[in-house]
Parts: sequence; structure tokens; C-alpha cells
Amino acid sequence: MADTMVVFKALQIANEQRNAYGLRYNDFARYRKHCANRTHRLRSTLKMTHGKGREFKKLPPLTPEIVKDGHLQLLLLEAERAWAYSQELSSLALLPANADQASTLRHSATGRFRRAVNWSTQLLSLCQSLYASSRLSAENLLQVTVYTLILNGRFLRYRDEFDDALIQLSVARGLLDELAASASTSRDQALATLFSDEVGPEIRYCAHELGRTKAYDIDGIVGEVAGKNRNHIVEGCDTIIKKLKSEGDAAGKAAGRKKLAELTWEDQPVPVRNPELVDVLLKVQEAEHRLDGFQQGSSSSTSKKGVAAYDAILLALSDAEEVARKLVEAQQLSGSSSTAPAGARDIHFVHAYIVYQLLSRRIQRDLLLVTALLSSESTPVFSPAVVKLLDTVLQSLNQMRALSVVDDSPDLASAVEARLSFTKARRCLFLARSYAPAKKYAEALTLIQHASIHVRETHSTLSLSDADPISAATPSFYPLSSESVSELESALASEGLQFKRDWFAFNGGSVDSTAKLDKKPLFFDIAVNYVALDMAALRARAGLQPIEESQVAAQPVAEKRQAAKEDAVVEAPESKTAPAPSRGGLSSLLGGWWGRS
Repeated sequence: MADTMVVFKALQIANEQRNAYGLRYNDFARYRKHCANRTHRLRSTLKMTHGKGREFKKLPPLTPEIVKDGHLQLLLLEAERAWAYSQELSSLALLPANADQASTLRHSATGRFRRAVNWSTQLLSLCQSLYASSRLSAENLLQVTVYTLILNGRFLRYRDEFDDALIQLSVARGLLDELAASASTSRDQALATLFSDEVGPEIRYCAHELGRTKAYDIDGIVGEVAGKNRNHIVEGCDTIIKKLKSEGDAAGKAAGRKKLAELTWEDQPVPVRNPELVDVLLKVQEAEHRLDGFQQGSSSSTSKKGVAAYDAILLALSDAEEVARKLVEAQQLSGSSSTAPAGARDIHFVHAYIVYQLLSRRIQRDLLLVTALLSSESTPVFSPAVVKLLDTVLQSLNQMRALSVVDDSPDLASAVEARLSFTKARRCLFLARSYAPAKKYAEALTLIQHASIHVRETHSTLSLSDADPISAATPSFYPLSSESVSELESALASEGLQFKRDWFAFNGGSVDSTAKLDKKPLFFDIAVNYVALDMAALRARAGLQPIEESQVAAQPVAEKRQAAKEDAVVEAPESKTAPAPSRGGLSSLLGGWWGRS
């Protein structure tokens, strides 16, 4: 057993336990209870209990010869348990309801904090013995060393011993930089960067309390303080660092350096400072490599395999977006500020960047499906399906336009708006093609007019900026040029002309689709001009006075025709009852009283 290597990554275990059991939201009580339960289970597994009942069984001394990784985890979780309890008590002391007990709570918190430092010191001493016997790697030893230095530095800062606290924290930050530089995987690098970001504000606070003029220059302070004191604080520090680098090179070659490719935005790196994000972004990177290999080996990217490759990327990006969103929500709910260096891109920017990549890949996949539908022989049949896909593209573009990374870039915002107008124009065209088979030519031509307006908007938006970041990107998820906009404009003109011809052939261009069936024959328009009508009989039926012959003779021919048209009344179905004679006399004078209207 003495020759068996022990693998123990203290920082990784602490980070995973804290994030999974409450510390993501600063719930120290929940994390303390978890550490208590975990230590009890470890003691039972390692058979380190003190017996049952009232009989106390003394444990054998823990020597390097019998140590397993479970023993190291036990000491680490004991330190985490005591530290979490001290933070919980400190939080309770700040509550107004506990004002009378604040002094007692702070005293208890100090005792728990001191106990946590004692547990971590025991852990470090045991790991140093394992390293001396070549049973622990230099990386694992440095992780335990950094954990102990951070805990001790925080305890000294808690007691307002800022000078010693600055030394401890600066040495820890320097060792974290060495771990990040020698990391064989991107996950280990992000883990070291995460703890560096947490220590940075504490170093700045200590430097400010000591009256340093450049307290904001954390890197400068670390380079000055850590360089002088790390060999005094950490025994054989330079030798351990050299061994760390040699181990990192060997581990990197053996693992093939599974590293995340550098992410850039506007020629600036996108920092990934969280191990959880590294895991999901590595899956995205693998999916993109598979898609690139498929596109190079296949002549058609519109097949089922090509679409499945895009679906794999979208699934990985969805997972990445979920992880980034949870990190943003945790930072907002906990009320903590960003731990990233001043001026660096924080987790909010990384989340917006991931959402942009997700939307761009979704648009690319939808446009691929549109191309597949249009390449078929029955294009008019698939117009409703194309309209549905373009609706999804518009939704993605609207969400993209609302992102902060897009809004902060004027050229990119103009490029997104141009594609919004262009997509709306295409949607109107295919929707008009869907109306034409139903003989709704008025609706189709109205959509063509709307599409022409959107095309003019596209031309105007493209002319506002000389650069097009979307078309210049690699890969370009939605290439757009002035030639493609002109082609769409020509298609709209030809389609509109064809719709007008079809409409005129259908019903002469009438807005009412039933006008062709209900159109009055031409006879009813000319009959009144050529057929002699018995106007006296028609006026008698209408209850009008007959026209004298002198009046009829005095009217011109045109007025006679107009009068005949005005006096003509459509005859109701002939009734057997004769029309009632007009009333006269007293009844006609008092008709209003007798109910006459």
C-alpha cells in the first residue's frame, strides 16, 4: 500500500461540494449540514468511529503508510465544515435581531474559523509526507497548499491582521497562476482561474487597509509580495514548481492536451473562468469538429446526417447556455459582485456570447432546411413550410438583436437588422405564393407590396455600414449581399406581374371573388333604352300621379330616359289583392292622429 499513488485534488473537491450543496447561493447552513453528513459517512467507510455506546475507542494514529484518498477527503471536509459554521455565525452576528448576542456569536465564529485552519494544517502536513514519499504529485500538493494558504489568509484578515493576510493570500495567488499555466486540461486551468478571481478582491482589500497607493494593481502586488515570501511560506516552493511543470508536460502529452480552443469576440478573447462551462463548451467544440468533418466529406449538407450534426451542436449549446444562465442567476441572487478582474469580461458577457452562438447555429440550421425545400421540384407545395421556417428565423434574429453583445456593436446591429428586413421580405414572398393557389390575388399582391418595402429597408440598412461582421465571420451563418437583395427584388416584381395577370384572367380584376358568378347580363343595362315601357301603369302601381302629355312632350329625350329610370320600380310578385285606394277627406287630414305614417 505504501507504493500506491494517492490522487487528491483539494481545490476541485472543494469547488464541486460548495457549488452542489448551497454555497452557490451563500447558504452556509445547508453546506455545513452536508459536510457533517459527509464526514460521518466517510468515518463509517474508513472505520474511524469511536465505537458504540458509552465505551470510547481511541483511533490509531493516522500515518502516511495507511493513508488513502478517503482520509484526505475527511480532513478537507472537516475543515470545510468548521469554516462554513464560522461564516454562518458571522452572518447571524450581523442581524439586528441578534444585537444582544453579537459579541458571543463573533467569538464562536472565531473559534470555528481557528478550528478550520487546524484541520487544513493537518491535511497539508499529511500531504507533504505523501509527497516526500513520492505518493502524491506536485500538482496535488500545490492544490492543498493553496487551500491552506487561502483559509489561513482569510482568518488573518478576519482578525484584522492585514499584513500577514496579504502575504498568505499573495503567495496563494502566485501558486494559482503557476497551476493555471501548467494545467494539462482547460478544466484544471479554469479551476485555478476561478480561485484566483476569488482571492483577488481580498488582496486588494488588504492592500487598501495597509495604505498602499496602488491597491488596485493586484498583479503588481502579487509579483512583489509572493516573489519575496513564497519560499519562506512554502518549503521548497521553487523545486515543487519545477516538478509541476515537468508533470504538466508529461500529462499533456499523454492526454493529448484536451484543451478548449480559444474563443474570441471582436478579436478579443472570451474568458471561460468556470470548470462547469469548460465541460459543456468542450462538447460544443467536439460537435463543431464533427460537423466540419461531415461537410468536408459529403457533397450535400442538407441530408439527414447534416441536419443531425446541427442538432448535436444545438443540444450542446443549449446545455452551455443553461450552465451560464445558472451562474448568472446565482451571482444575482447571492448579491455578490463579479470576481473577474476590472475591465475583464464577466459571466454576463459569456452568457450573452453563448446565446449568440446558439441563435446563429439555429438560424443556420433553419436556412439549411429552407434550401432543402426549395431545391425540390414541388416548391409551391412547400411554401407554407418555408414560411414556418422563416418565422423561426425571424424569432431567432429578434432575440439576437436584443443581446447586449449585439447592441454594443453598431456594425453587428445593422447587419442583424438588415437580415431581419430581408427575411421579412422573403417571408412575404412565400406567403403570397401560398395565397395564389386559393385565388386570393388581392392578398397576394398586398404581401408583394409589403415585401418591396422590406427590400428597400434592407438596401437602406446595408448602406449605413461599410462592414458586415456576419458575412465576414467564419463560418457565416447568414451570408447576405447586395446581389441577393437585388435578385429578391426582381423576383418580387415578376411575381407581382404574374399575380396581376392571373387575377385579371380569373374575374377581370374584381376585388369580390364571387363577382364573376353574380354578374348581371348586359341586357339589363340596355333594355331600358330600346324597349317602350308603359310608364302610366308603372306610376299607377307605385301610387304616383300620372304625368300629363304636355309635360312629357316638353321633356327632352335624355330627360325622358332619366325620368323613366328614376320612376321605374321593381315590381313585387303579383298579388291577388288589388292595391288599396288612396284615402281622402277628414281621415286624410287627421291621418297622424289615426296612426297614418
